Amino acid sequence: MALPLIAVLAGLALLVWSADRFVEGSASAAHHFRMPPLLIGMLVVGFGTSAPEMAVSALAAWQGNPAMALGNAYGSNITNIALVLGLSALISPVAVRSHVLRKELPILTAVTLLAAWQLHDGSLSRSEAILLLGVFAGLMAWTIHQGLRTAADNLGNQMQEELSTRTMSIRHAIAWVVAGLALLLFSSRLLVWGAVEIASSFGVSPLTIGLTVVAIGTSLPELASSIAAARKREHDLAIGNVLGSNLFNTLAVVGIAGVIQPADIGTQLARRDIPVMTLLTVSLFAIGYGIRRPGRINRIEGAVLLACFIAYVVIVVSGVTGR
Repeated sequence: MALPLIAVLAGLALLVWSADRFVEGSASAAHHFRMPPLLIGMLVVGFGTSAPEMAVSALAAWQGNPAMALGNAYGSNITNIALVLGLSALISPVAVRSHVLRKELPILTAVTLLAAWQLHDGSLSRSEAILLLGVFAGLMAWTIHQGLRTAADNLGNQMQEELSTRTMSIRHAIAWVVAGLALLLFSSRLLVWGAVEIASSFGVSPLTIGLTVVAIGTSLPELASSIAAARKREHDLAIGNVLGSNLFNTLAVVGIAGVIQPADIGTQLARRDIPVMTLLTVSLFAIGYGIRRPGRINRIEGAVLLACFIAYVVIVVSGVTGR
């Protein structure tokens, strides 16, 4: 039992560290190749912060644990909105000034509703997973279009400020991309093995482990980057991390896992976790888009989000211990 626990802790620590290096190297490399800062913030950082979820879920599905793969993706979405944005808003109220992010809010809501419809019967077929990847490809085309045609945007300005503080050479940046990706794969394998062993030892379902321990662990890069952005009052970067990550999780992470191993995990996910994720996403849309210009997540709303996360974790854990 000690060895799997060590594997989980070591895997999470290495996962967070390697993801940070991967994002740092990718963003710096993209900047060296003169990619627009807005496109780096929307595409490169969004992909990089979702790399842990993608690696863990793909590996879990490959090893025959699709429940853990889906739990990781959807649990990460819940964690990103309720925990990451909740804490960020408590540090500094998050104002949504970016026009691009305001366009992403309804897209994320629609994508979440698509996920709820697909999982209503407790299963995800390979054709449904392919549909998710098709939507993801279309969204990436739209993202590239927005990043290239939008001359000025608050998200792009904040990303440019971040990039201007980095002096990494192109050789150094590429080295971190390669090393970060390799360590991501290794740490993901370590984490999945430890999580499966712990779940088997305690009789806990892989879905529950994916929704809690693995989801929170793979969301740590978003937590660290969003809190850092909130402290610098770079609000659009803080919420942009969450929106980008949740879009990648719902479409690419679940899509890849579903293509590798179609999931038939019963209706618990559809009855409890998907409604929570959907409600949080709709709430984020209402708060962030809102009637006010710009939309704003104040400290009270941040505290409510954080309370929702604590209540959700308690419900999930109590469902295990109450058996």
